[in-house]
Amino acid sequence: MDVAIVIYPGFTALDATGPFEVLSRLPAARVRFVSSSPGMCPADQPGFGLVADPLTSMERPGVVVVAGGSTTQRHLDDGELIGWLRSAHETSTWTTSVCTGSLLLGAAGLLRGRRATSHWYELESLRRFGAEPTSRRVVEDGRIITAAGISSGIDMALTVCDRLEGAAYAQAVQLGIEYDPQPPHDAGSVEKAPPEVVRSMWEMMAGSYGPSWAERTAAETGANSS
Repeated sequence: MDVAIVIYPGFTALDATGPFEVLSRLPAARVRFVSSSPGMCPADQPGFGLVADPLTSMERPGVVVVAGGSTTQRHLDDGELIGWLRSAHETSTWTTSVCTGSLLLGAAGLLRGRRATSHWYELESLRRFGAEPTSRRVVEDGRIITAAGISSGIDMALTVCDRLEGAAYAQAVQLGIEYDPQPPHDAGSVEKAPPEVVRSMWEMMAGSYGPSWAERTAAETGANSS
């Protein structure tokens, strides 16, 4: 099965490499990183990048994974990428996203009327694309599976394994990569993290990432109407 993992300059490394580590273990899998900016794509953290093939190198993938990143908003009007997502979804078995990658699915019109998730900072932005924001780690709606922030891409990919090959195979892959998270603190969501940590991270995201898409578009709408 062909698996296309969509990246772009400014993607988040684990959004792409987490699903790769899982989906590359599917039977006869052929996994490629693809981009509308082929060649070396630098991640959003210094010192890491991946070489991507052109989008046209995988026109009918069985599984599509769209990575998120700190630059996702800049690619929402990337006509080549958005057009490819629409076309690929017509024939894919599963179309998926990690983190803010769901915004790109939304821009392609694939989330309208569906439940979906994203990174907590952009979760409410999904409403701008006609989706129902759902604060869960993995959300499955029809042939579309969206994952919350970054590390949840591993959970999403294991869900795809389960749907394609069954529970026993997905469990074997999980054991093979020894995916048994036991972090020192139970603070991996805004519902669980201490309020002061949540406030601090909101401020940090606002400074480094900038306004969410919902905030940005609301501000632009207000400016245009005044």
